[in-house]
Amino acid sequence: MSEITRRDFINGTLMVAGASVLPFGCTNPSVLDTLDPEYYPPRLTGLRGSHPGSYESAHERARSGKSDWGEAEDKDEVYDLVIVGAGISGLSAARFYQKKYGEDKKILILDNHDDFGGHAKRNEHTVDGAMKIGYGGAQTMESPSRYGTNTKEILDDLNVKPDDFYQAYDRNFYKDQGLEYMTYFNKRTFGEDKVVPCKIGNYAYVMDGVGKVAMEIEDAIEHLPLNDKAREQILFVMKGGDDPLKDIPIKERRAYLENTLYFDVLRDKFGVTEPLVFEIFRSIPNDLESSGADVLSAMEAIWSGPPGFSPEELPALLGEDWGDDNDEDYDPYIHHFPDGNASIARLLVRKLIPEVASGNTMHDVVLAKFDYDKLDREENNVTIRLNSTVVEVKHDGDVEKSDQVTVKYINEGKTCQVVGKHVVMACYNMMIPHIVPGLPEEQYKALRRSTKSPLVYTTVGLKNLKPWKEKKIAIAACPGNWHQIVFVDYPVSMGGYNYATSEDDPIVINMIWIPYSKKYGVPPREQFKETRAKLLEMSFDKFEKEVKSHLTGMLEGTDFDAEKDISSITVNRWSHGYAWSGNQLFEPDMRENAKVGRAKFGRITIANSDAQASAIMHAAIDQAKRAVDEIVI
Repeated sequence: MSEITRRDFINGTLMVAGASVLPFGCTNPSVLDTLDPEYYPPRLTGLRGSHPGSYESAHERARSGKSDWGEAEDKDEVYDLVIVGAGISGLSAARFYQKKYGEDKKILILDNHDDFGGHAKRNEHTVDGAMKIGYGGAQTMESPSRYGTNTKEILDDLNVKPDDFYQAYDRNFYKDQGLEYMTYFNKRTFGEDKVVPCKIGNYAYVMDGVGKVAMEIEDAIEHLPLNDKAREQILFVMKGGDDPLKDIPIKERRAYLENTLYFDVLRDKFGVTEPLVFEIFRSIPNDLESSGADVLSAMEAIWSGPPGFSPEELPALLGEDWGDDNDEDYDPYIHHFPDGNASIARLLVRKLIPEVASGNTMHDVVLAKFDYDKLDREENNVTIRLNSTVVEVKHDGDVEKSDQVTVKYINEGKTCQVVGKHVVMACYNMMIPHIVPGLPEEQYKALRRSTKSPLVYTTVGLKNLKPWKEKKIAIAACPGNWHQIVFVDYPVSMGGYNYATSEDDPIVINMIWIPYSKKYGVPPREQFKETRAKLLEMSFDKFEKEVKSHLTGMLEGTDFDAEKDISSITVNRWSHGYAWSGNQLFEPDMRENAKVGRAKFGRITIANSDAQASAIMHAAIDQAKRAVDEIVI
């Protein structure tokens, strides 16, 4: 089974519209008076995530092989440690390094985005003068009671008390508002817009506090906008078929399930033939598995939601004890800051650079105003330099004998360079072989294989909850749509920030899209490549049109008016999203591959969740600790 059982883990309208307007190039902004004091990326809406200006230089290097960046402006800066990547892994590496070697050490953190946090991005929406908070990627601390020593050390250092979420998260909210699980069928795919109060399969998505569905599938089946044959096939699969594995000896069933595509089982053992049935089932596990069900083994499908078999059936089905890996081992899914894991990134930044924001608790960070002008100051022991895409990390001389590493990066179109006594590469690992020359061949090949699946987290600021309450939607599975999951954000109030308490209050909704190929069964890596290119070609206007169309269709029959009720849309487009772990049928060795890729190389060590081929927060922190422990000074 995949390690990921729940997701750890959305046109600029601010005065500054993105990375390209920042006034400083290679010059330290502490000596400039031109930095806009209102520069505050979390308030930017429109196209975020892999925003324009954040990826072009990297693509020139990796895709086109560009190596001549012109003469670099030597900033005459030497650091004890240079970290490439200001996500949770890079920020954690800086803190582990401080704790090990002293807070007086000079650390530079470079990041290609206009904000820190990596995928842990904070989205702020202003709705009728009220600030509503959402998240643009990493969503939650997943089961913190199961965390290892490294992550617990970071959380303790940041004064994060997971038990406080039992008070912060209103577990009665959805019930009090009458909100439930739903499935939305759109007119474009199914011929009509229709919301049905049922689940088809088991959502891989968790909404703590949402009760059972209003209709079991037997009662809901006649309401599905499908032909009779498709309804019959869906019901047959969801009821478990007619002893579908009866022709396979019991001792061979586990191997069969682990080595057979789920879609083949649907076709061969359940007799599914209707295209829309495959389409519906395909979308169910996408957020859990970073792909559609068309590339999962039948065993993986059992654990991630599509119907046919359930985990509870496995002991009888296989004639063996399946162990204790089930949801009862996990904490309730309540450990969400209003901005997801962006608060962990903010807490780390505040710990590293105390002047950037006031406060010292997990609660006060929620509304703390961060002064981005304080991130890159000459007097800082830790400096975070945004909008800086690293294009070369090279030892000065022989790798084994070198006592420093030169780091070149592009900032505002200028080539700059600094020197680090050591470097931690906490960036996307697939970029490392393009920017670190001289890697051993085996490590080079392993890093080239590292990959991430595309991901879109869209957050929408809405005037109020009324239409959602009318339609009774807490969360909707949306087969046939770009965004396959849409839900009313988690009801968390903390640090003076208050979630909605009535239907008249403004809210943020979340829309998740895991893009995949139109063709079933295409290997995941090829699907990632295809859909990554598609995402990067899309304008915000296209996203906006789709969001408005989706919500208008889903909320049909209410007073919802997209033009009046939507205050803002933030599309967090991650062309490289979840770190991919591989699966049983496609590249199952990705975690072993990551071990080869993360080997120390002279004075360069490697972090990021990619180094564990896992998309969970504690993987990013574990790899940061390992990378720092490999440094010898």
